[in-house]
Amino acid sequence: MIWRRTRRRQGFARIVTSSPKIPLRTVIIDDEPLARQELAYLLESASGIELLAQGSNGIEAVELIRTLKPDLVFLDVQMPGLDGFAVLKKLLEKRTRLPQVVFATAYDQYAVRAFEVNAVDYLLKPFDRNRVLQTIEKARGRMTAAATASAPTAGGIDTQAGAKLDALLRLVEEQAQAQAQTQALHAAQRPRSKVIVRAQNRLLLVDQREICFASIEDGAISVVTSGVEGQSNCRTLEELMDQLDPAAFWRAHRSFVVNIQHIREVVPWFKSTYQLRMDDAKKTEIPVSRAQTRRLRELFNL
Repeated sequence: MIWRRTRRRQGFARIVTSSPKIPLRTVIIDDEPLARQELAYLLESASGIELLAQGSNGIEAVELIRTLKPDLVFLDVQMPGLDGFAVLKKLLEKRTRLPQVVFATAYDQYAVRAFEVNAVDYLLKPFDRNRVLQTIEKARGRMTAAATASAPTAGGIDTQAGAKLDALLRLVEEQAQAQAQTQALHAAQRPRSKVIVRAQNRLLLVDQREICFASIEDGAISVVTSGVEGQSNCRTLEELMDQLDPAAFWRAHRSFVVNIQHIREVVPWFKSTYQLRMDDAKKTEIPVSRAQTRRLRELFNL
């Protein structure tokens, strides 16, 4: 805001101008190098961001946040050793003033809703530029509101939020335990070596290793091999997955299950997404959902 002398009787006139944005001092923590590079590129192209440092694990996160005291931290949820929630818990135990925290995650929308309960923002991987910009503005708005209110924990997480963080951490741990138990149960149930496929009024016993992919459309499940295309008697892809080897078959999309050994090519696609080109006769291209992009990177070290 600028005051300027004028010839009016009042003597001075107030001219309101838009003041430049104070840069948000920012840190990125993610164990995936490509994810860090992608996010750093998007942040550096945005205005009002000063990228201070990047870390690859939870231990580095605690040290960087305590040392640099950033305004904003983009924090990966799943990291070996100390995950994103454990990082915040560790900082709270050390009575460290917390910055604005944005969780980066490949979780689906149901888990994301749990993050929203804790009143922190989130970004789904792969990152979307417009969503990143919205997140930056949201963080800036919260900091401005906190500064205006002169809150003692401006920019941080208060005791009530800390309690929510504890509850959310327990929820994630329970979900992880339930998932581990389900995977152990499936591993104990030896999958059938062959599945039934209906093709040309015949019931064919198809070896799992020959299956390229399966898809569902209008309630019907199609199974494609290098030489046969038919339908499964299963009603859902989940039911079909129970018959398949979990080490070989992957739910790349809600409508597709693929045999990892029959992926011919990984094709970069729109907005940092990917498609899989299979080795069936039609060289079918199958989309990879955003929630499964991290799994794709793990499978092929992308």
